[in-house]
Amino acid sequence: MLHYRSLLHSVAAARYWEMGDNDQSFRYSNYLSRFHWRHMDLMDILSGFQGRGRASLQDIATLLGLPGKLGMHGSEVWGAYLQGGLARIRDYCETDVLNTYLIYLRFQLIRGILNAAEHAHELARVRKLLAESSAAHLKEFAAAWPEP
Repeated sequence: MLHYRSLLHSVAAARYWEMGDNDQSFRYSNYLSRFHWRHMDLMDILSGFQGRGRASLQDIATLLGLPGKLGMHGSEVWGAYLQGGLARIRDYCETDVLNTYLIYLRFQLIRGILNAAEHAHELARVRKLLAESSAAHLKEFAAAWPEP
């Protein structure tokens, strides 16, 4: 979708499309290749790039003790949009991003990119952001995410 929308709106993104012709560091690690670390699809990586190994964001979040989906499911977005529910969609997307980020942090921990103290520090930063927010959906997320 992003590719087609960039075509529609003439969004120039030379580095995104770089495949190593102008910068050799992008030859084997670029944004379009599936098997690299410059950009990653966490679901693809965790499933071993196998469709049968895929787990949903909800399933992984639940496995890790995270809140998961709150108040809406992806299949409901179009209907919410048709009813003018942009704020509800935004809230849903923000909590999906939080779940994804927290899963990503755990992934970086198991990869050895973060150590236990760094991981705990990042989790504390997220909890602080949530505690300082007055947004109802973020308060709900915080309440559904128990302290370890």
